[in-house]
Amino acid sequence: MSAKHLLFIADGRSPTALRWISASKKIGFRVTLISTYPVTEDNEAEQTFILPVAFASVGRDKTRTGSTTKSQQTSFTGQLIKRFRPFALRLRYQLAPGTLPKYGKILQRIISEIRPDLVHALRIPYEGMLASYTPHQIPLLVSVWGNDFTLHAQAGKKMLELTRQVMLRADGLLADTERDVQLAHQFGFSREKNTLVVPGGGGINFMEIENAQKSNLFRVDNPYDQPVIVNPRGIRSYAQTDIFFQAVPIVLQTYPQAQIFCADMQGKIEAQTWVNQLHLEKSVQLLPSITQMELWSLFSQSHISVSLTTHDGTPNTLLEAMTCGCFPIAGDIESLREWITPGWNGFLVETGKPATLAAAIINAMQNPQLRTNAAERNAILIRMRADKTVVQQMTQDFYKSFL
Repeated sequence: MSAKHLLFIADGRSPTALRWISASKKIGFRVTLISTYPVTEDNEAEQTFILPVAFASVGRDKTRTGSTTKSQQTSFTGQLIKRFRPFALRLRYQLAPGTLPKYGKILQRIISEIRPDLVHALRIPYEGMLASYTPHQIPLLVSVWGNDFTLHAQAGKKMLELTRQVMLRADGLLADTERDVQLAHQFGFSREKNTLVVPGGGGINFMEIENAQKSNLFRVDNPYDQPVIVNPRGIRSYAQTDIFFQAVPIVLQTYPQAQIFCADMQGKIEAQTWVNQLHLEKSVQLLPSITQMELWSLFSQSHISVSLTTHDGTPNTLLEAMTCGCFPIAGDIESLREWITPGWNGFLVETGKPATLAAAIINAMQNPQLRTNAAERNAILIRMRADKTVVQQMTQDFYKSFL
């Protein structure tokens, strides 16, 4: 029997997409990728097509590790987008839907040519919206993320309408929280159709993380065991980066030698402005985009990971920090309550309040036994619910149910 042909529609730069492609190849699928962003590195797919829907070719172009190419860093367009990010995002919500019909027709021609057995879109905007043009005789699976329903779908009448169309068209749904399954039903996804709840990144590869921990790829100079705090989320529209930075001076009053590392914030105007205004230059390091191995190495040397967002599903960085024994502090939102029980294996804090976040960080630092207990509990929890081997088998069985 010939191998079944799986078509992914995804951001081909994304480490998550690359993991899905690799895992699908390992379980015997032929894989084709349609990337909504230009890609600069090879992947394991047999073929790669680029359909830059929603103006995806404008702005910066990330490599696999997320770094920005020099030409785009210095480009006038890229600098404008960085400076006017909120306005650009609102404008994209208004204009991007108009690009879908053109690329939808191109998608249909590609599908007619390559004849996949199954199509899997790795998020709703705008990959799932593009994938909704898939002919009905071909099963369509859609992965949904925490922001798809609570942020992007609420951005305007057209985004709401398109999100509902995707849910009506989808034959199967993958989510990383139970909450998103319930939201999908509210947006029109039938309760009679199959769903699967697994970590969106494909699960945790414990061997890779252990190798990263041993490698010491990221070196933290901390001979006196002062607090090491990491913010892994970068600058995002739904991440409360401003609240995080406002909490830092309060933490420094108790722990003046604390080291704070902020991933993917080097060169970001918003982050540098907060550091300068609050005089945090001696305590905060704004890091460039770093590899996953480097991030895992940093997690393993850090006491606390802070992920303060107003919208989220199950962030991969949350599971990775928990795997590395780093104490998680996150925003108190519904999806994260599926992973963190406050005071048992982490803290959930009310968003929008720097003093509350600072108090949680100080509390965790003053209670080493709490952090030790949390690390032990999280190790068990991650192996039970996020082991890559288990997740891959569940995903394979889910795929096969549509073939």
